[in-house]
Amino acid sequence: MRPGPLEAAACWVYGSLPDAPHPGSRSSPRRALDDVIRPALTNGPCFVTFSGGRDSSAVLAAATALARREDLPLPIPVTKVYPDLPEADEESWQRMVIEHLGLADWVRLEFRNGEAELLGDAARAAVRRHGVLWPPAMQAAEAVYTRIGAGSLLTGEGGDAVLGPRRIDPLLALGRSRRPHRRLLSAAAVAASPRPVRRRIVERAVSESHQSRWLRPEALARHARLYADDTAAERLRADLGAWSYTRLRAFATVTHNRVASAAEHGIRASDPLLDPGFVAALAREGGRRGFGGRTATMTALFADVLPPALLARGTKASFGRAHNGEGTRAFAREWDGTGVDHALVDADRLRAVWLSDQPTMAAGVLLHQAWLAAGGPEL
Repeated sequence: MRPGPLEAAACWVYGSLPDAPHPGSRSSPRRALDDVIRPALTNGPCFVTFSGGRDSSAVLAAATALARREDLPLPIPVTKVYPDLPEADEESWQRMVIEHLGLADWVRLEFRNGEAELLGDAARAAVRRHGVLWPPAMQAAEAVYTRIGAGSLLTGEGGDAVLGPRRIDPLLALGRSRRPHRRLLSAAAVAASPRPVRRRIVERAVSESHQSRWLRPEALARHARLYADDTAAERLRADLGAWSYTRLRAFATVTHNRVASAAEHGIRASDPLLDPGFVAALAREGGRRGFGGRTATMTALFADVLPPALLARGTKASFGRAHNGEGTRAFAREWDGTGVDHALVDADRLRAVWLSDQPTMAAGVLLHQAWLAAGGPEL
């Protein structure tokens, strides 16, 4: 599934799929998640991409608990390690989870000198085979696939959305608060606003996003409108808001392209947190009001298998420099501006982003597009 011209320039996929019947599951969320995970455990080895964040930890913990209950082989966490990038270090969180789960097998893959970057050896080979895909990190995942071998692979993709805050949350928090602070009052006002107002608020925020660093004004305005259309469509009911994520083209594209690219290496990939059966069970359990926020959702679902500190974790590591290394900068320095749509993109400003100390994955599709147009040179 390939991005259109503006989607490539903005590194985002817009719109929704046609409505599909709600599964109407009566299972609990954990039981529904087990049903998604079980085939990976029974057709192993079962690898789990594991960063130490809440989403990958939840999938790993659920898979471990299921394997022990049903006497199946334990899942194997797979972690990318960047020794030269301290901002990407999450070892303390990772070890907390591994020790809590009592797992002995843990695959830690070290990447140095840009091995896992968007123009690293593995990514360039993938781009030559696939052409331009979204998200661009999918191409760099080849560096992992070639090292773990055939089997099953589970990810925590989609957790920030599916398990994350709902539109109704600030309104419920306001109802519980005796002395609400200004930020909560503002968030509640936005949540209660009609869709056109919320759309305008999102548009203003997106106009100052990463994409503003290289998109031309008209292209940035179109990107903001399309992104805002999707975001402002969230229903006030938490259950309907959660279910809507199963219809977004962005998540459908991620899952489709991951499954297809992993299959080339004999790997059966799955994104359990985006599975419609799981999301339906989550929506039913949370009901109209939801669980009350990200930490409350994590606690309701995974308190029996994860440590409290991880359930409440609010930090994330930064992987920008892991994906944009010296290979990217070497190409950017020699790039003549070909391969991108100049009606959408300011090539000089794009080059400056690739060369900057604050790179972003959001310029990754354009990087692959430009590199292919240049003949796919060695770096």
